[in-house]
Amino acid sequence: MDKYDSLKLKNQLCFPIYLCSKEIIRKYTPLLNEINLTYTQYIVMMYFWEVEESNLKDLGKTLMLDSSTLTPLLKKLELKGYIERNRSFTDERNLVIKLTKEGINLRCKAIDIPSKIGKRINLSDSDIKTLYSLIYKVLLNVKENDYEGKRDK
Repeated sequence: MDKYDSLKLKNQLCFPIYLCSKEIIRKYTPLLNEINLTYTQYIVMMYFWEVEESNLKDLGKTLMLDSSTLTPLLKKLELKGYIERNRSFTDERNLVIKLTKEGINLRCKAIDIPSKIGKRINLSDSDIKTLYSLIYKVLLNVKENDYEGKRDK
C-alpha cells in the first residue's frame, strides 16, 4: 500500500455516489422530456405536489437549494404555468409559491415516472429501502458535521 492509495478513485465514497446520481438522472431525462421538465424542476414539482403551497425558505430548506438556484427554476415553472409566485399579504419579504391547476394536472402525467425509474434501476424494494436509508444517513451525518463545524468557529 502506497501513501497515495487514499487518493485513488476506487477508494473514494464520493465517486460512486456521484456516478450513480449522474446515471440515475440520465435515466430520468427521457421521461421528464415527455412532460417538459428538467430533473431539478421535477423535484420542485414533487415538493409542491405534496404541499401545494410554500414559501421560498421552506422550499430551499427541504430541497437543500439556495434562493439563487431556486429563483430561475421557479420563474421557468411559472412561465410554464405550473406555479404562481406572489408576495405574502402579511409580510412583503416573504414569497408564497403555490401550484396552479396546470401544475396539479401535471402530477397525473408524472404518475408512472417512479415505477419506470424503478424498473430501469433494477433493484428489489428491499434494496431500494436499504440504499435510501444509507444515503439519508450519510446526508444527515454530513449536514450535522456542517453544523458542528460552524459552531466550532
